[in-house]
Amino acid sequence: MNSTALEKTALSIRALSMDAIQKANSGHPGLPLGAAELGAVLYGEILRHDPLKPDWPDRDRFILSAGHGSMFLYSLLYLSGYQDMTLEDIKSFRQIGSRAAGHPEYGLAGGIEATSGPLGQGLAMAVGFAAAETMLAARFNTASRRVVDHYTYVLAGDGCLMEGISGEASSLAGRLELGKLIVFYDSNHITIDGSTSLAFTEDAGKRYEAYGWQVLRGSMYDFEEIARLVAQAKAEAAKPSLVILESVIGKGAPHKQNTADAHGAPLGPEEVAAARAALGIPGEGDFYTAPEALDYFKAKRAEWKKVREAWQAEFETWSKENPGLRQDWDAFHAPGGVPAAAPAPPVSGVAATLPAFKAGDSVATRSAGNKALSALSARYPNLVGGSADLKGPNAVGFPAAVYSPQDRGGRYIHFGIREFAMAAMANGMQLHGGLRAFCATFMVFSDYLRPALRLSALMGQPVIYVLTHDSIFVGEDGPTHQPVEHLAVLRAIPAVRLLRPADGEEAAEAWVMALENRAGPTVLALSRQNITVFSKDDGDWRHTIRTGAYIVKKEAPGAGPDVVVIATGSEVGLALEAAKLAAPGGRKIRVVSMISRELFESQPAPLRNALVPPGVRVVCCEAGVRSGWERWAKAEDILSVDRFGESGPAAKVAEHLGFTAASLAAIINR
Repeated sequence: MNSTALEKTALSIRALSMDAIQKANSGHPGLPLGAAELGAVLYGEILRHDPLKPDWPDRDRFILSAGHGSMFLYSLLYLSGYQDMTLEDIKSFRQIGSRAAGHPEYGLAGGIEATSGPLGQGLAMAVGFAAAETMLAARFNTASRRVVDHYTYVLAGDGCLMEGISGEASSLAGRLELGKLIVFYDSNHITIDGSTSLAFTEDAGKRYEAYGWQVLRGSMYDFEEIARLVAQAKAEAAKPSLVILESVIGKGAPHKQNTADAHGAPLGPEEVAAARAALGIPGEGDFYTAPEALDYFKAKRAEWKKVREAWQAEFETWSKENPGLRQDWDAFHAPGGVPAAAPAPPVSGVAATLPAFKAGDSVATRSAGNKALSALSARYPNLVGGSADLKGPNAVGFPAAVYSPQDRGGRYIHFGIREFAMAAMANGMQLHGGLRAFCATFMVFSDYLRPALRLSALMGQPVIYVLTHDSIFVGEDGPTHQPVEHLAVLRAIPAVRLLRPADGEEAAEAWVMALENRAGPTVLALSRQNITVFSKDDGDWRHTIRTGAYIVKKEAPGAGPDVVVIATGSEVGLALEAAKLAAPGGRKIRVVSMISRELFESQPAPLRNALVPPGVRVVCCEAGVRSGWERWAKAEDILSVDRFGESGPAAKVAEHLGFTAASLAAIINR
């Protein structure tokens, strides 16, 4: 271990970080200054990576859960030779167009494994990364060759450990015995308001021991000790490891280190000058990088390349020995985790037949969706996921073993009652590559997981969210379990595609549409109650539905409709019933099923106008709040639920709230 080069690397991290933050007049210098030694030894001696090939499949992953310390990561990416992170990016830290964004953003540069910053989510995503590694190892490693064999590292801070999601995810990581997950805890005892003792006094180590983790302790500033602790962590195969490193926030800034002032604001010109003098940074210029550090990483890059090329040679030999596994590998690692044009040519020759329904069948869309999931899981053996202790109610069980320490090849995950961690872990599994992840809970509990769904959208990750019990028709469980505002809230998140199928046929097609969507997350909003499958006047509806809407019932022949009724989900059946009640009034009524409002609204105007002609009166119906439907209809022409529900049988709750076919017919005939 070249301690001199590592010391110069730590010095360079501190210099780059405080100068970038000062130039931007914005940022968090405390972590990169306080954890620079860890960064140096982690990137120089511990991580198995190749900056010249950042997407190498068997690289170690590093996630900066304490994403506010982003200059820690950017400095190391630049120093170690990741070509996407240039010195110019660092000099334009936190400016528009810079890859060195305020917090690490996935996709901006190689080496940024996940978007982090919302505290605790990075740690929770790392649990998903680590689980994915074990799943793929079980699938592809053979007795003679291991083509999946890497570690997941995390740097977390006091804030990450305070956030509840870290407890959820860490508890499950211990239960799953994810021994290749190693979390460094930057224990500096300072947060924005001051000492952590203001609000955080428990023994975090004992808490993690109770979770089933190995807990190790050391100094942030001893290279040899950190390396020994990592070796000890690796030696414990049955437990994830929490490595608690005592540190000094803002180390090197003589007047601000070990204070809250170092956490979230530039040091200021005078303190930067004092830090430069105290640290022995030579010269007058900003953005100093020690030549010894650059030379050290130049030599390391040659070593890393050899390691990666050795893996590549092993992989090619494995491929020749196992052509079927190689075919599966390529399918697993297709964009989005699903081969092109799903349902595509199956993996390993496995066929899948989507469930068939006929008009008059009565089936809940959750149940129909389950039949589709079972069929598609046979076609796509990298489709993995589970629910938050609601396997039966969510109807997401499928013919696969349960993932556990005893069966790493299992594909169904019992996440437990941990919605937030579940969704963040699904993000991690998706980000890892090789898998297509889904997770499930009741729609009303999407409130618990929405921050992770937001990151799915921000990162463009095609995680599938199965949210059942999607309306007041939950019934007897009452208003706490009857979502009314949730459809509007979920639609409000940019890049989220919400699909609310109207019957069993649509539900099966919705699962395929979710797999086809590789641009971001898909929400499947599914019913608890049975819904009658209806006949469809659009003979090509399976194609048309991909525009977000199609005509279920055409108006009587003539010059076009007098009224277009737009409905979603279970309310399409209600609209069909209402149209029958209203039709004797002589109106020509068209009924449109809008499975995805945001998808339909993104279509070209001619397509939208073909379904909803301009100037024609529109009536909308959805068992949720009115918000968003005003684009399509006047307030008085929207049948919605703009209050919390009631406890009682579903039909009686709907009648009590005036949400009936007769009420909708009255609006149509008004």
